[in-house]
Amino acid sequence: MSAPVVDVAIIGYGPAGATLAHLLGQLNLSVVVLEREADIYPLPRAIHFDGEVMRVFETAGLRDAIETISRPGLKGMHFNNAAGETLLIRAGTSLQGPHGCANNHYFHQPELEALLRDGLRRYPRVQVLTRHEVTSIEDGLEHATLQVTALDTQQPLTVKARYVVGCDGARSLVRKVLGTTLLDLGLHQPWLVFDVRLKTDVPSLPDHTVQHCDPARPMTYCNVTGNRRRWEIMLMPGDDPEQLVQPATLWQLVSHWVTPEQADIERAVIYTFHSVIAQGWRKGRLLLAGDAAHQTPPFLGQGMCAAIRDVANLAWKLDAVLRGHASESLLDTYERERSPHVHAFIDLAVRLGDIIQTTDPEAARQRDAKFKAGQPEMFQFPAPRLGPGLWQGDDAVVGRVFPQPTLRDGHLLDTRLGLRFAVIGDAAVLAGVSEATRALWQAHDVVEVEADSDGLRAWLHEHGVHAVMLRPDRYVMGVARSAAELDTLTDLLPASSTRTQAPVAA
Repeated sequence: MSAPVVDVAIIGYGPAGATLAHLLGQLNLSVVVLEREADIYPLPRAIHFDGEVMRVFETAGLRDAIETISRPGLKGMHFNNAAGETLLIRAGTSLQGPHGCANNHYFHQPELEALLRDGLRRYPRVQVLTRHEVTSIEDGLEHATLQVTALDTQQPLTVKARYVVGCDGARSLVRKVLGTTLLDLGLHQPWLVFDVRLKTDVPSLPDHTVQHCDPARPMTYCNVTGNRRRWEIMLMPGDDPEQLVQPATLWQLVSHWVTPEQADIERAVIYTFHSVIAQGWRKGRLLLAGDAAHQTPPFLGQGMCAAIRDVANLAWKLDAVLRGHASESLLDTYERERSPHVHAFIDLAVRLGDIIQTTDPEAARQRDAKFKAGQPEMFQFPAPRLGPGLWQGDDAVVGRVFPQPTLRDGHLLDTRLGLRFAVIGDAAVLAGVSEATRALWQAHDVVEVEADSDGLRAWLHEHGVHAVMLRPDRYVMGVARSAAELDTLTDLLPASSTRTQAPVAA
């Protein structure tokens, strides 16, 4: 008997792979997740996600649980010079920011992964196979075929899937099969990442993130969660990497802030911070997401955020194609939209890295004078626009994520939307659309939301429009100033294709 064909095979069970499985599970697609490791990696890795990512977790039904293991970062990130004077501050946000939550959250990755994995038990059509290593992938006309080894028994297994998503990290097998090259954006700098757990209260440690822009030894300090603290320490010429990770050296490096009597070492490892983007995220039925598609230095805390944005962009597109609501060309918009978006974040992270990693004393003095040390400049980076894809219009808000206000019934907007398209507007404009538009809305299960709350009315008024159409990933597909413009905008909804099939039956 031949192996059954699933809708989507996900290779890699980190945060990106697990989140994609959640979104596809919500859409009632059949999914198999393949992971070579037996358990969650137990030590700290990623420590930050933003408000947009929390909305993805909220859509997956996990916000309440994740709030119990994360903390909001309300005081922002401070860039200090060697004298301890603050040069600039990346501003924090309130508990109720534009996404209906704080815009920065700190967490311990093993705790997050445990919640993501536990939550997948809700989806009977999502199967997870740990200790299963994919050894080869062959694309085909009807499906892709994966050869898999069950590592505990060394038994072979064949998996067939209509689409395969490689969430398999920087050394991605899927990327190798695709033959995708990496665009090098220029940054390759080794840093020591040093995590500790405090044994006692250390009042002198800041409760916010600090970039120590000291040319003698650039460092980053992070208050993570609970008693966890992290230092990231730039390697300097002449450093011996083996010596640097020895406890005596580690404690000497952070002796200004903490001592062995106050904390225990949890992890010390040297990473090279890269800035690269894959050129080719899809070929046939194979796609890339997360670190397999891009790597960013951590100066903005956007590495995992970019991965979660990838899968939020991809999940509803896979669903539309698999159900025959869109042609396969919709999947070509995935890289076109996401690659320029993540490129913008990487560029900003590299620019901030240039500030932090200045090691020439004279250049550091000029930098301090430019930023007026002691008179910090506040900044926030605007969310970049998606690259060309399923959106239209010159308005600044189009191709960017929509905020999440509270509705008149007291619920947040996303609770009304699910993973569906939505149109939000004045009652008269919504009522004035054509019958053809209304039929398309019904065919695509578009959610209609009358702008009857202060937040929605204020947004429409601020931007001089009377309606807005959102995609399932909350990005603005377009805006309209009349019912006629809303009719035109509706024509952007993905077109069906007779070449695709319905999702695989349970």
